[in-house]
Amino acid sequence: MHEMGICDGILSSALRAAEDAGARRITRIEVSIGELTEVVDEALRFAFETLRRGTMADQAELVVNLVQARSECADCGAAFRHDRFDPKCPECGSYVVRLTQGKELRIDAIDAE
Repeated sequence: MHEMGICDGILSSALRAAEDAGARRITRIEVSIGELTEVVDEALRFAFETLRRGTMADQAELVVNLVQARSECADCGAAFRHDRFDPKCPECGSYVVRLTQGKELRIDAIDAE
């Protein structure tokens, strides 16, 4: 379950940032995760519930924003949404595409007091 490692990184970064800011507790952590990272939401939330215990994020809410996969065709320039198995351009049928979003894994906001 790679979600445990991912969540450990998210939580460690959030705790460090909150401590550096002089916060006493974290109330909310908002993250964006691309659908092509194959992170399982339930597993990530389980990892968060487990890892936050005993930290200043003990009562924090985890907000996950799923970022859909999108690409741009190198042949015709069309921008389009796709799943992980079929990044074919719907306009010209080309497979020569550039991924523009869908692999994100970032902390967008940390609310702390």
